[in-house]
Amino acid sequence: MKTREQKQQDIAALKQEFSNTGNALVVSFQGLTVGKDWELRRALEKAELNYRVVKNTLGKIAVEGTPLEPLKDHFVGMTAIAYSETDPVGLAKVLSKFAKENAQLTFKAGVVEGRVINVKDVDALAALPSKEELISKLMFVLNSPAQRIATAVNGVARNLAVVIKQIADQKGGQA
Repeated sequence: MKTREQKQQDIAALKQEFSNTGNALVVSFQGLTVGKDWELRRALEKAELNYRVVKNTLGKIAVEGTPLEPLKDHFVGMTAIAYSETDPVGLAKVLSKFAKENAQLTFKAGVVEGRVINVKDVDALAALPSKEELISKLMFVLNSPAQRIATAVNGVARNLAVVIKQIADQKGGQA
């Protein structure tokens, strides 16, 4: 059994981790087998996301004063928290995919960018493209006009060179 001092250290460590993140989903995993739990942990680890099973009282205390404080009332029953400092979409994708395959994993609440989201919005969040995909699409849109201008400018020079060559060929043939 942990001493009061060990619990205080655990709370301080959790509070430190939670203070750096604004994206989290609180889930219930009741009925999930150990093998499936490890499968979930590996999937989250592969995506560089964090996952912790926490005691409800420690979780409630640890989220106080952090961006995850709105989740405080959802630490009831068997509770785990999955969180990410940067990628709420990836977090929602991994957990939604796993929840579809394993009905024992259910969503309780979520916070994205410091704002509370409905449990129903988790699937909508999971359907969004990732941050990297959005950046690449934006870069394509921004780069597209420059490519068109370069093509048009090169076309004018190429067409001018063709016309000059044709004129030179005509003059060369008459001489």
